[in-house]
Amino acid sequence: MNLDRYTVNWNYPTNVKCGVGRVQDLPQLARSLGIKKPLLITDPGLATLSPVLSTLTLLDGADLHAGLFHQIKGNPTGQNVADGVAAYREGGFDGVIALGGGSALDAAKAVAMMVGQSGPLWDYVDEGDNWLRIKTEGMAPLVAIPTTAGTGSEVGRASVITHEAEHAKKIIFHPRMLPAIVILDPVLSTGLPARLTAATGMDALSHSLEAYCSPFYHPMASGIALEGMALVREWLPRAVADGTDLEARMQMLVASSMGATAFQRGLGAMHALAHPLGARFDAHHGMLNAILMPYVLKANQAEIDERITAAARYLGLPNPSFAAFLDWVLRLREEVGIPHTLKSIGINESCLETIGSEAVADGSHGTNPIPFTPQQYRAICAAALDGLL
Repeated sequence: MNLDRYTVNWNYPTNVKCGVGRVQDLPQLARSLGIKKPLLITDPGLATLSPVLSTLTLLDGADLHAGLFHQIKGNPTGQNVADGVAAYREGGFDGVIALGGGSALDAAKAVAMMVGQSGPLWDYVDEGDNWLRIKTEGMAPLVAIPTTAGTGSEVGRASVITHEAEHAKKIIFHPRMLPAIVILDPVLSTGLPARLTAATGMDALSHSLEAYCSPFYHPMASGIALEGMALVREWLPRAVADGTDLEARMQMLVASSMGATAFQRGLGAMHALAHPLGARFDAHHGMLNAILMPYVLKANQAEIDERITAAARYLGLPNPSFAAFLDWVLRLREEVGIPHTLKSIGINESCLETIGSEAVADGSHGTNPIPFTPQQYRAICAAALDGLL
């Protein structure tokens, strides 16, 4: 297996350094952004493991003496961001390195933005023209290094942060929140357990799938979404079956970035439901999308049948049709170990009291192919709770 062809650089939508071992370029890349004393922000589960420890050693050997911050929940909160900002200021750091899964990357992007602001985080929620309040001159330069292939946060211009008092996820947005440099190095993802590889990989699929189904006109995003789905189809089962398969890990990192690039076209009901469920039950975002996927597909069928048939044809599914695509999703979920019901991951019927109104209020609702009512969202969630497809 020749992995040299994966050692490339591209600028879409940001400066991406791709390939096996590319994390070794981190010191010179950080210096190119003027960073001399970085704060490395990561997931708590990674803080004492090789990807973080070796990266800190690499930076130290290059006289870039980094600090470490890892007080981040699986669904990062406003308090996590505030604590990260305090650590950055108290340590006299001059840049941020985000290394980890989607939670670490989202939190790090918010910290890098907030170190230059004087107002509270919630002043910059993506509503109206709130983003214009953000002062860009004080934002910290940021390098993003994903260790999971799911959220694609490394190529996104926003962070999803939980407002604990409201039990709701909020989107914080600014174009300058896009990391200046991204490193996609599959070596750093080889230690991810199969269950998380599956959940994050299905999250990448959900981004491409919902972007593809969005009614918003964006042909470039549609094309990226189709190829993102094709990569997941070919490589996710391999990455789950053998976590050391560097080619599969590389392709899934790319599929993840493609999904997040594609969802400039919008998301939909999967995310409109997953966001409030994740905020209330602190459940894994990718797992929620993976479980909800077939139920939302079925609910949207009247509007997306033709589009999904075209996607089935692109993916090379036998007898391409909506039914063939849905069957593929169900088979894929089973193959990689995704459960069929929300109840199996601890979600209970209490969510049905408010889930309809919370989903309609979520930003992803606006680009679902069908503008579901609160009652329709409640029905989808009820079906997913009990596995009634």
